Amino acid sequence: MNKKNYFHIAIACIALSLLNVTCSPAPEETAAPEVMVTPVVAKPDMTKIKTEIQSLETAWAAADNAGDVSALLAFYSDDAVSMGSGSPMAVGKAAIQKEIEAGMTSRPAGVTHKYETLDVFGDENTVTEVGKFTRTDASGKEISTGKYMAIWEKRNGKYICVRDIFNSDSKED
Repeated sequence: MNKKNYFHIAIACIALSLLNVTCSPAPEETAAPEVMVTPVVAKPDMTKIKTEIQSLETAWAAADNAGDVSALLAFYSDDAVSMGSGSPMAVGKAAIQKEIEAGMTSRPAGVTHKYETLDVFGDENTVTEVGKFTRTDASGKEISTGKYMAIWEKRNGKYICVRDIFNSDSKED
């Protein structure tokens, strides 16, 4: 082969390469990868909620110590369940009322209760409270202690108790 043939072959190869490049489909544009954005959700202010629940417990104690059954029932939802120590579950306000009234009639004169919220967890709508209670006699002497859990739901802008369970630390109570 002579140099002229190599030249024609080289020109043909270059022309075919250019033709291939210009006739090839354009590379597909790749879309930017989707970025999963996790919405920022403000965490509930559990300190504020704990303070709010404690204020409910303080009001609860005032009603309890005054023997105000109606005020105590106002803390419960209509569908509440209360699970007291040494008794079957009380389902609904009527059953809870019977339990409260029975407890008050058997309570010695001058006995008072104090409730302390130890911990809360959940969110703004449903809060589980862990607490302790103290019973004192008319002289202020501690006569017994116990613990409780309550589940509070926010309904119509206020917390209402939907479940509670409590028992004494002593076998005698």
